[in-house]
Amino acid sequence: VLRVAQELRCRFHRLDFVYLNAGIMPNPHVNFKALWHGLLTGKVLHMLTTAEGIMTQTDRLNGDGLQEVFATNLFGHFILVRQLESLLCGNEKPSRLIWTSSSNARESAFSLSDYQHAKGQESYSSSKYATDLTSVVLNRKFNKQGLYSSVVCPGLVMSNMTYRILPVFLWKLLMPIMWLIRFFAKTYTLTPHNGAEAHVWLFKQKPENLDALVKYHSCTSGLGKSYVEPRKIDVDEETAEKFYQKLLELEKETLERYSDLID
Repeated sequence: VLRVAQELRCRFHRLDFVYLNAGIMPNPHVNFKALWHGLLTGKVLHMLTTAEGIMTQTDRLNGDGLQEVFATNLFGHFILVRQLESLLCGNEKPSRLIWTSSSNARESAFSLSDYQHAKGQESYSSSKYATDLTSVVLNRKFNKQGLYSSVVCPGLVMSNMTYRILPVFLWKLLMPIMWLIRFFAKTYTLTPHNGAEAHVWLFKQKPENLDALVKYHSCTSGLGKSYVEPRKIDVDEETAEKFYQKLLELEKETLERYSDLID
């Protein structure tokens, strides 16, 4: 990340858009018992659109001693943004950060005392909620310098990440059912093209007109029409600020370790 930031600073004098899209979901497991319970209690549609209560992951430490999901889904992006501040702030036109979040981002999966989610089994959900928190604070701190941050949810897209949840042949068997579910669950975008709808839509908007407390969801109707739906982010701004300070502390520790890679 530091080498990439260094190269970008050498090649460009400003950046207009940065899409922060890297993400992993290692060793995903489906809780079929919880899914069955959701079916019996009428909560199955909500569970299928948010994966709440039915999806767990087994995380591990990376080479830097950080939880891998946290480092990949959020912290690496945070370091990159901080390293590129000189290219993003103070330009004639506003600069934009667009983070790929998720409808799976849930406050219940996140804890300030364990923000890397070392003790839980919902590291993906935690990292995406942490992304929402980070975006909110970035807007508060940098809007006056011409930098704006937004979060999007691409919906359920069939990708290498989702194909790891269940065997490929099972996904193919389920596909007709998923097309039917889309009449009731509009976030079943299914294809990367549909999933990118909110990313493209945001590119065309004036950032001053956007709500910092909204997540922009890619949606697809049952007949295949793509559109964007804004939804309020469920965040506590005081928690967001405290978390941001923890990110700054971790950033300081990390940069001290890699001081030879900093200009």
